[in-house]
Amino acid sequence: MSQFSANDYQMMTRAIALAKRGRFTTAPNPNVGCVITLDNQIVGEGYHKKAGEPHAEVYALRMAGERAKGATAYVTLEPCSHYGRTPPCAEGLIKAGVARVICAMSDPNPQVAGRGFNMLREAGIDVQVGLMESDARALNPGFLKKMETQMPFVQLKMAASLDGQTALANGRSQWITGPQARQDVQAYRAVAGAILSTSQTVIEDNASLNVRWNELPSGVTDIIEPERLRQPLRAILDRQQHLNQELKLYQTGGEVIRIAEQDSELNVSADENGRLDLSQVLATLASQHQINHVWVEAGATLASAMIQQQLVDELIVYLAPKLMGADGRGLIGALGLTDMQDVIDLNIKDIRMVGRDIRIVATPQFKQK
Repeated sequence: MSQFSANDYQMMTRAIALAKRGRFTTAPNPNVGCVITLDNQIVGEGYHKKAGEPHAEVYALRMAGERAKGATAYVTLEPCSHYGRTPPCAEGLIKAGVARVICAMSDPNPQVAGRGFNMLREAGIDVQVGLMESDARALNPGFLKKMETQMPFVQLKMAASLDGQTALANGRSQWITGPQARQDVQAYRAVAGAILSTSQTVIEDNASLNVRWNELPSGVTDIIEPERLRQPLRAILDRQQHLNQELKLYQTGGEVIRIAEQDSELNVSADENGRLDLSQVLATLASQHQINHVWVEAGATLASAMIQQQLVDELIVYLAPKLMGADGRGLIGALGLTDMQDVIDLNIKDIRMVGRDIRIVATPQFKQK
């Protein structure tokens, strides 16, 4: 029999919904929601909005006031126990007199990692952990992956006709997908900490790769003000130094870094074929630029390299109701597979219509190297 009641599930569901409201602004911090109840009635709630600003528990405790005494707090991530840019939330819950804390999951951050729970228990607070943990983990794939592996969470976006072509033989590709799919891409960009692409893609499309407020879906603009919109870092592979300041990439707000072997903002090594070390690129973005989540928009060459090197956590594929023919440009480049045992299986997580297009979200099931 579950230790959690139907009311517990209801309140944690609300806390998770609140946490999602911060997904466009909290990076590199995690998305966290908190609900405080007294006699099964919500008396306080909040979510973390931005690094350096109060955590979810602080907003919820402010709203609850004196009613926090003897209350139950539902939190999607272990309350912090250390002094950083804000005081520890565990201490705040203790001072407020909360009687019970129900938490979805522990924090993999080594500065927390169980210490928050210990502080609460030592203060005599009843602590229970594990309610809706998988839902809570889904809130923060980038934060969790970086904490656990020092690598960012990587989403590879691709768009093609129904017969798998990304452009005509002459290179023309605008627009394969419809306006709703392009709005959807804007929302994904807004969540990411960095957008990774190549100078070839940028130059061919004269792409800005930024987030544009007037192109975001209403579901995003309803929960974030224009001034809080965070532009992702645009990281461009430019081994042959083709980028120039006249491109739209440099005419829009937000930081751009070139990635090359030398004379760039991010220098990485190359292999014997002159290809930049993509694993090193991702690791450096995580360590030096505090990037948890990378959104990749590029052509078939980079897409196939990322897949071959098993660097992709999730595929976001848009299929348009169009036929372009085998003389077009394919979705990904050669993978060098010779046996059906070697093909890459996909775990389809979601399929839905976005306007007239089909959006598929899938996780590659890579075999052990």
